[in-house]
Amino acid sequence: MSIPTEYPLCWPPGIGRTERPSTAAFKTALSGARENVYNSLKLFGSDTGKAVSDVILSSNVTGIAGKAPADPGVAVWFMWEGEYRCIAVDRYSKVEWNLQAIHHVIEAERTKMRHGGLNIVRATFRAYMALAAPGKPSWRTVLGVSGKSTPDTVQARWKELAARHHPDKGGDPAKMAEINAARDEALKELGA
Repeated sequence: MSIPTEYPLCWPPGIGRTERPSTAAFKTALSGARENVYNSLKLFGSDTGKAVSDVILSSNVTGIAGKAPADPGVAVWFMWEGEYRCIAVDRYSKVEWNLQAIHHVIEAERTKMRHGGLNIVRATFRAYMALAAPGKPSWRTVLGVSGKSTPDTVQARWKELAARHHPDKGGDPAKMAEINAARDEALKELGA
C-alpha cells in the first residue's frame, strides 16, 4: 500500500462509494470538523493506551476558498497498534459533514472502549484496516512502521518483531521470512 495523501482523495480499496450523498444537520464548519477529528483520535489513543499517529485527512479539498469539490468524500488514515487504519465516509454532500460523521464514528469507538474494553475495539478496528491492493503487503505494513521511517527505526522494529516471531522462540518460519524480506526491502528503499 502506498502512503495516502491529503489531496487528492485516497479512498481505501474494497470500500464501496455512496451513489447519492444526502444532507446532514451538522452545523460544524470545515475547520471545526477537522479539529474534532484530530481531537477524537487523540482522545481515542489516550483511552486505549495505544497512541494514534501519522494522521492524514484525505479529501478533494484543494484550499481554494469557497469552491466545494465535486466528490465530498473523506478518508481519515492513521496508524494504531502498528498498522494503518482508515475510516472513510462519503454519505453526505459536503466535506465538513463527512468529516463530522467520522468524528462521531471515532467517538462511538471511544464509547465501546469505555463500556466494552479494548478487545471489542480491536475487533471493530479489524474492519478499519487499510487494505493493500492484492499482492504482498508493503514493508511498512509488515513492520508496522509509519511513512516517515528511518533505517534506524526499521532496524529497531525488525528486532522487536524478530524477538517475537523467530522460529527458535516458537514463531512461524513463514512470518519470520516475511519480516526479514520487509526489512531488506525497507533498507533498500531508504538507501541504507
